[in-house]
Amino acid sequence: MSGADTLQTFTIDLPDQDAALALAGAAEATLHRLEALTGASLVLRGLSLRLRGRPSQLERASGLVELLRPIWQEGQPVTQVDVQTALAALDTGRGAEHQQLGQQVLAKSQTGRLLRPRTLKQKSYVEAIERHDLTLALGPAGTGKTFLATVQAVRMLQERRVERLILTRPAVEAGERLGFLPGDLQQKVDPYLRPLYDALHTLLGQERTAALLEKNVIEVAPLAYMRGRTLADAFVILDEAQNTTTAQMRMVLTRLGENSRMVVTGDPTQIDLPSGQLSGLIEAAQVLEGVEGVAICRLTAADVVRHPLVQRLVTAYAARDANRLAPAGTRRMDGSHANRRPSSSDEQR
Repeated sequence: MSGADTLQTFTIDLPDQDAALALAGAAEATLHRLEALTGASLVLRGLSLRLRGRPSQLERASGLVELLRPIWQEGQPVTQVDVQTALAALDTGRGAEHQQLGQQVLAKSQTGRLLRPRTLKQKSYVEAIERHDLTLALGPAGTGKTFLATVQAVRMLQERRVERLILTRPAVEAGERLGFLPGDLQQKVDPYLRPLYDALHTLLGQERTAALLEKNVIEVAPLAYMRGRTLADAFVILDEAQNTTTAQMRMVLTRLGENSRMVVTGDPTQIDLPSGQLSGLIEAAQVLEGVEGVAICRLTAADVVRHPLVQRLVTAYAARDANRLAPAGTRRMDGSHANRRPSSSDEQR
């Protein structure tokens, strides 16, 4: 039997019981997940994690455990998303960069969870917000665009780098009619702003959020309320910007005042504007490319940090959309049209 086929054993000592529980997961689900991904056996006994397998399996398994160390050694639970992003970094030779993610703690939630960027592109996004006065973030649902922007906004508010937070989004009717909702205008648009409130509650708690809203330190408002204002000493987040018109986007970008910062987020695949109308976000990303002081971050399905199924859903829809946009002769649903020879009518066209 060659050395490559010989089963070997490797042991990792864990610092305390909290770390052991965090790494193992409920009913040792995380260890079983690591076994399935690496082929190695992982057995936890007290504070010792015993890995057994062929050398290649051990190298892969121990590499994953070490990439996840910044999470589990703090007693923070290791999620499926954490495992998948660590595996992707390991497979692409970016393990050293990924390990830095665990050391970049942005804030602590009200439940005690440490909040970090969880993918390398999320890390670049957070750093772009720190360095630029205007950041555009484009990407599918679940990539943390709005949440990470809100984390950075709250940080800057607490550090007194800005005096107030302004969170806004367009109230575009995605198949529903605002007029049928009960209440005044503010009550009608509040459901559209719910994701922004949820992010604030995670970071500050409901009571603290309510107090800051009452004092106007935090303002959550529909985009229409931004017209004619100068937003100075503020951190501004424009969410769901794919549903802005080009005029609305130009209006809100030019509201930026002295000592202010703005983050514009949106998903170009979820545009609810009337058919044929250009999204202000897509135009802005084209017009502002290369402009000094502006960062444009593009997140992908690989950066989805919700349920792992969401990443697969985003990928499936992206493949469907790409197929629709492909020329008729190159569309591939079952491969039958990929190599179709052009007909005479095709050649005439």
